[in-house]
Amino acid sequence: MQKSNQEIVLEYIRRIWNEQHYDALHNYLASEYRDHSLISSLPPDIKGVKKWIEATSASFKHRTRVEDLLCDGDKVFIRIRMELKHVGVWRDIAATGMELETDGYRLFRLHNGKIAEHWALIDGQVIENTLRAVDHSCTITPAAHMPDEAVKR
Repeated sequence: MQKSNQEIVLEYIRRIWNEQHYDALHNYLASEYRDHSLISSLPPDIKGVKKWIEATSASFKHRTRVEDLLCDGDKVFIRIRMELKHVGVWRDIAATGMELETDGYRLFRLHNGKIAEHWALIDGQVIENTLRAVDHSCTITPAAHMPDEAVKR
């Protein structure tokens, strides 16, 4: 029995991203695979995605949790949460051992039982801000021309 597109994507996340069985990439990605979200220095193909996952794994111990999943025809959309532990250099930030989470979205188009295209949006700014311990709290300073009562409201 052929697996559903949903099953293929979930298995891909588990086997490739979470368990790092890179030798199995060809089982999930079509020969004409195109990744629309890789950085420009990587080829948008199977070799590029393998390098991207390896680089991510060198910087972070990671696990992807699928929070939501929608299927429509040949497309599968997932909302994910990535659990990360910073174990190597990332964006010139030396390993901190810090544990954090970030959210993201992935869209897959499948063809003949394999992933043919992929788009992703992962909140890397949350990762960077956390690792750099950026404080985004702000202090509101009363304007000189406003009475104190207006500022307190």
